[in-house]
Order: sequence, then C-alpha cells, then structure tokens
Amino acid sequence: MYEDYYRFSAKPFQLNPDPRFFFGSKGHKRAMAYLDYGLSLGEGFIVITGEVGAGKTTLVRNLFRQLDAHNLVAAQLVSTQLDAEDTLRSVAASFGLEHEGLSKSALLKNLEDFLGAAARQGKRALLVVDEAQNLTQRAVEELRMLSNFQNNERSLIQTFLLGQPEFRGILQSPDMQQLRQRVVASYHLGPLDPDETRGYIEHRLHTVGWQGVPSFDEAAFTALHRFTGGIPRRINTTCDRLLLLGFLEEKSHFGEAEVDEVIADLKNEVAHQDFHGPTGLSGQASANGGGANGEDMARLTQRIEQVERSVNRILPIVRKILYTVSERPATGEENDLPDARGITH
Repeated sequence: MYEDYYRFSAKPFQLNPDPRFFFGSKGHKRAMAYLDYGLSLGEGFIVITGEVGAGKTTLVRNLFRQLDAHNLVAAQLVSTQLDAEDTLRSVAASFGLEHEGLSKSALLKNLEDFLGAAARQGKRALLVVDEAQNLTQRAVEELRMLSNFQNNERSLIQTFLLGQPEFRGILQSPDMQQLRQRVVASYHLGPLDPDETRGYIEHRLHTVGWQGVPSFDEAAFTALHRFTGGIPRRINTTCDRLLLLGFLEEKSHFGEAEVDEVIADLKNEVAHQDFHGPTGLSGQASANGGGANGEDMARLTQRIEQVERSVNRILPIVRKILYTVSERPATGEENDLPDARGITH
C-alpha cells in the first residue's frame, strides 16, 4: 500500500530473505569472507550462528548468488527433531531424489550416486541445514557420515550449518567432537551497531528507489536501533510499520515521536509481547494458583486499555485500505498517486 504512496518499486522491509537487499555490515562482510574461505577448501562443515533474524539465511543466499549456478547443486533442509533415517530421507528429498519407502542403505546409495554424478559433471554439492541447534546427536552423525562420500580423495558434499547462538554451546559438547573436527570455518553473526542500523535502513530504501522521501532524523534512527537491538528482522518489522503509519497520516518525515508511536503499537500486539518472567501475567497467575491480586488486576486493566488503543489505531488503517481499494478504477488502471515530495509533515 505505502509502496505506491512513496513511489517505491517494491516493499523495502519485507521479512522474506532476499539477496537483493544484502547489506554488507562489518559482521556480514567478515562472515562472507569465512564462507568464501570454507568454500575454497571444498569440504567439511561451515558453521554460521546468530540471533533469530540476524541475517544468516540472507547471507547464504547472497553467497549462492555469487557462485556459478551452472556449477552448483544446492539444497536446504530446515532441521527438526529427526531420527537417523528421517534425516537422510529429508536430505534426499531436498536434492529432489526418490526417498519414500526406501531403506537406509537404499537412501545412502541414491545419495552417493547423485553426488558422484554431480562431481563428474564438475558441480559443487552444498547442503544448507537451517535451525541446526535442533539437530539430535543421531542426526548430526548421519550428516557427518555423508561427508565421508569422496571421489579421488575429494569430498562430494559440503554442508552449511546455520543455527541460533546456543548451537555454539552444543558444538562444544563431548558428543560433537567428531563434528568439530570436520568444521573448516565458523562465524557468529552479531547485531548491527547504530551506524550500521542507519546504513541498513537507507540501503534497503535505496534498493527500491528511495529519493529521500520520507526522511528520517537522527533521533528516529537512534530510537529504531535502541528498540530493535540492531537485529535486521526486527528492523524490518518496525520500519515496515513506520512506513505504514506515514502512509496513513500522510507524513514525509519521521522523528522519534513517530518511531515511539509505532513501538508502542508493536509492544501491545501479541506477536511482540513477552509473557515470560515474574512480571508476565501468565506466570503470575500460575504462581498464585490461578488467582489475581490487586497488582495483577491493575496490570490486566492497563493491558486491556493498551489493546483498546491499538484497536482504535488499527481501525483507520482498515478504513483507508478499504477506501483506497474501492476507489480504484474498474479497468484496472492505477489511480493518480500523490507526489510524496508534496506531502507536508
């Protein structure tokens, strides 16, 4: 909706990983260097860890974009609590191989034949395992065994393990010793610093044709970094809502007040609330055997009031969207859109 209003070619803060929006922060550039080094070795495991939304998947997709697609056979597996055979079955499925109803030995034979054929064609086989912190010991062992497939003393497959920070601790456990010996490169992707947060926001805006409207003042960038902690996915969510606010209220400039208004709305929504800890309503009710004292009731009343304010803010959004859609010509032609440069703050 706001893309047309601000003359953007696309949504600048979409949540889906897209290598077009790759931003080379200091951490991301260093991680890319480690990935390049690991790839040059052509074997073993490469480990990338980082907070949820830190940009691990975007990093790998950007790497794939730089590689020669004609010489690359890549598959992605989102890790869950799989047993040994289910892990192999999932890997085979990721590469597009037959896997239903096959025994473990048949799965291994299919994978080895496939990887050997790829190597003979001069193609590199990469397996990307996301959410690696969920890997069981047996699943890790199966992935390690795949790395034993070799042709002329060269490994037939290389594996990227992408995981949350706790995966670093898991790797240090005694059960992971054999896997650690196969890790050729690893890197932990940290959050963006304040300057990088501003650069990240401006980079994504420029990617979709931003010409400086809407503008942001320094306080807005400071507030965005403080709230998001420099985590790219959180930045995307907050900035997307900020631009929606700008569209609804016809703003061409964002300051700290606008950012704080969006933050207040996000904090009142279930998807962004933290119900854990001693101050959470659910935890308090449990501790009191399901009852509620005066302090609990005060918090509950405050929460209800906050939700009501959020609903009151959402209603104009719905009305404006419905009005905009209903006003579109039946021919499908686009309406004349206001020039963002003419918007008054």
